[in-house]
Amino acid sequence: MVNSCCVINCHSRTFDRRGKRIYDGVRYFSFPTWKQHHGPKVSELTKRRRMAWVEAVGRESITFDSISRHMFVCSRHFHYGKPAYEMLECDPDWVPTLRMGHTEEDSKKLNQRKKRKKALTGNNGAPAPLDLGDQTSDKVEAVPQNDALQMDEAGVNTVVSQECDFCSCSNAELNRLLEENRMLKKELSQQNMDEDFFKDDDKKVEYYTGLPSFPVLMGVLAHLDPYLPQASQDLSPFQMLLSTLMQLKLNLPDQHIAFLFSVDRKTVTTTFRETIDVMFIHLKPLLHWPKRYVSLATLPHQFVEAFGERVFIIVDCFEMNIEGALSFKAGSHTFSRCRHKDTLKYLIGFTPMGAIAFVSQGWAGRVSDKHVTENSGLLNQLLPGDLVLAGRGFDIKDSAGLMCAEVKSPAVTAENNQLDVKYVEGIHHSAYIKDHVEKIIGTIHAKSSILSRTLPVSMVLPCPDEDVSFFDKILTVCCTVTNMCPSVVMPWLKP
Repeated sequence: MVNSCCVINCHSRTFDRRGKRIYDGVRYFSFPTWKQHHGPKVSELTKRRRMAWVEAVGRESITFDSISRHMFVCSRHFHYGKPAYEMLECDPDWVPTLRMGHTEEDSKKLNQRKKRKKALTGNNGAPAPLDLGDQTSDKVEAVPQNDALQMDEAGVNTVVSQECDFCSCSNAELNRLLEENRMLKKELSQQNMDEDFFKDDDKKVEYYTGLPSFPVLMGVLAHLDPYLPQASQDLSPFQMLLSTLMQLKLNLPDQHIAFLFSVDRKTVTTTFRETIDVMFIHLKPLLHWPKRYVSLATLPHQFVEAFGERVFIIVDCFEMNIEGALSFKAGSHTFSRCRHKDTLKYLIGFTPMGAIAFVSQGWAGRVSDKHVTENSGLLNQLLPGDLVLAGRGFDIKDSAGLMCAEVKSPAVTAENNQLDVKYVEGIHHSAYIKDHVEKIIGTIHAKSSILSRTLPVSMVLPCPDEDVSFFDKILTVCCTVTNMCPSVVMPWLKP
């Protein structure tokens, strides 16, 4: 069956004159029906819409009560290609309005034609009576005319009141839906792990990332954003950084992160490795070896009283548990005598104010602290006259002496000999130094719970084409995050 558009000067049709179907994407819509049995408001609204369509098409052969079921209006006469929902009276597509074929001259001619027709037929739509007879009959006929007029006015008032009631109900429903939409958006933003979830809430930022505040988090993102991989379509740059920091801070499994961000586990694993690589390269400068005048200017008075204005660096080693080695030879190198487990050893150097200035690469747990210190590159940073505070086991006085630096460590008795008087005097200060070291190492672990896990062998193997392992990068990033936080030095130790 051939469907064609009934709008004036519109030539849209489904088949051409040769009977070949036209595939132009045009759709055809029939005139809206008058729904009389769906309540007074719906009845009045659908009646107005049907009348509006008839008036918009403007054909004399199409009237409200006489519309053929083969009369259609094509999609070219609607802004969005189809009629709007019948209850949305304010929508521009509630009535066809585009390219309706009416010009201003056509409208004027149509109005003039209606006026002439009305003048010929009279005001009541019928020829005027020619009988001039009895006046009583005129009076009798006048009564029903007045009654009809009053009924018409009452009907108009009823329709107007119904329209006003419908408008008020529609506005109330619209306001309710808008408020519900706003509340749902607010609840959704609270569930999504995005910027709005952390904005103006530093407690959330500190709990999930370890950073002290939201501005610091956004500053890190602004610094790393140009270098983060852009291939991921599932996570934004903010979510990539956030998921990585959450794994470092909370030690969450990859699958848990995948559920939080509605992505697959492989995406989380790939994102973590790529983001750690970027953070290792661009945040490593935060582990800065300070100038001597800077270190002396911020030296706590407790260190000045104990050692004078010479303390420059404090060094200590800590070990990470790793999975059992695959071979006996490898296990003999990684087995720690202190922990009686397979471990990985790292040397950390930090200033008296608690800032981490040096992190070594990982060494097998059986290697001595002296060997790690001499081969990590830390001694190359020392200047003549510097004082290094170290714990027991750091027999590096000769090595530091080559750099004209001095090393002080707690005294150790041998063959039941008593401690010398000068060492006894320094025991009180050594206790403070030990507490100082434990507090800083504890802060690193508190900011990065990932350091408490047992490391798989894949993490401690060197990365392809690099001389560092993936966990070396992780530890460096954890130390940079610690440096972004306020110092943990107790108030009585501050300058």
